[in-house]
Amino acid sequence: MRVATAAEVAWFDAQLATSHYLGAGRSVGDYLRQIVTVRGRVAALLAWGPACYALKDRDRWIGWSANQRMERLKLVVQNRRFLVLGEKGATPNLASQAMGAALRALPAQWQENFGYRPLLAESFTDPEAYAGTCYKASNWEPVGFSAGYTRHRADFYGPNERPKRLWLRALDAQARRHLGAVAVPTDCAGGVIAPPSGVLPVSRPQMLSLEEVFRQAPDPRAKNARFRIGPVLTLIAMALLAGRRDIAEIARFASTLSPTQRHQLGLPRKRGTQAFYQVPGYAVFYQVLTRLDPAAFAALLGGWLQTRAGTLPQALALDGKMIRDHLGLLTLAQHEDGAPQAVAIYDQKEGTERCEPSAATALLTGRSALDDKIVTADALHCQKTTARIIAEKGGDYLLQIKGNPPKLLAQAEALNAQASTSLFFSPIPATAASSPEASTPSRSNPSPLTSPTPAP
Repeated sequence: MRVATAAEVAWFDAQLATSHYLGAGRSVGDYLRQIVTVRGRVAALLAWGPACYALKDRDRWIGWSANQRMERLKLVVQNRRFLVLGEKGATPNLASQAMGAALRALPAQWQENFGYRPLLAESFTDPEAYAGTCYKASNWEPVGFSAGYTRHRADFYGPNERPKRLWLRALDAQARRHLGAVAVPTDCAGGVIAPPSGVLPVSRPQMLSLEEVFRQAPDPRAKNARFRIGPVLTLIAMALLAGRRDIAEIARFASTLSPTQRHQLGLPRKRGTQAFYQVPGYAVFYQVLTRLDPAAFAALLGGWLQTRAGTLPQALALDGKMIRDHLGLLTLAQHEDGAPQAVAIYDQKEGTERCEPSAATALLTGRSALDDKIVTADALHCQKTTARIIAEKGGDYLLQIKGNPPKLLAQAEALNAQASTSLFFSPIPATAASSPEASTPSRSNPSPLTSPTPAP
């Protein structure tokens, strides 16, 4: 099993064009050609390329969020072509043996050629023509079907009325967990793509209304500051909502705004240019954040969050109730109207294999994604496992803290004693937690507003 050399590419593609019913296809993106030889003779050819952008059944099988899919799609590779050379049936089991050898060699060969290790392979078969026997024999898993569309130059996608069977094959024993985890393995990091520029955690109307609110904030800087306080605080608030947690990250977030977004936000145009709008740099954010009245900032942001309650991330409450002390019902329900999203049964509050925290783990694991969701729960669910699952599913959490994790409680109380911590605690509606002694947001690092010195 080896990778085709540059001199063999033309011959490789010519073989596919002549003998494969789909032809050679186009090589786009990271594209790998494998050659299988048996006793010195070429026995099979395999071509691997980028995965499909979105596949409902694949994405449900992985359980990743939309943002994770956008960032980690390169870690999924697609078997674009598979051609066995020679007479059909002449060498029994050749197809499955060639596929198995290709899969064993693929991660290392891909990393050597492109600098990162893939975690999952996908492929398609036409159920009207092929049973996918060699895929089954080499441990591929059928997980569903494509939607039955073909790329069309004019309409982008057009229906072909021939859905293809979708097959997945893990290239790592923990592939599914790694793809949905907060961070991927080090040797896979080269395949992670940074979010594209201009991706905001709020819509354009929300951004503009937020800027109108922050115009009212007092400016702690000199009156001749180039960047007005409204746009600067709006950038800080959007960066925090997007998960940025230090001054350098906030400055990088601001630099990703498109020219149109910068103009809409009212940022100044660079002198001598027609359409280049500048964004504040690290020094500007540092000056504002170290001089800002955090209580005033929290009050303005909290009021804006309250007025946008119906259009912002949905809040879900995770809560269990025992029925006559021997049967428990755990519910994940909407905050606003109590409508249940999922339920699970348990037999004890804690301490058994079917206790409430175990039921919560199973319930949350079974959710395909928690994008744009905030999950709240009482102190019983203040568990690392629960928090990790919610974060890996793309959601955020607000968990009550009591004496069960004493170190965490002490940490939260220490943070709560700082005036600037009101940024996190003041905007949360009263319904978000049931009289907590303390609460921890899912991204619980101290706010950059609390740091009088710049981040290293």
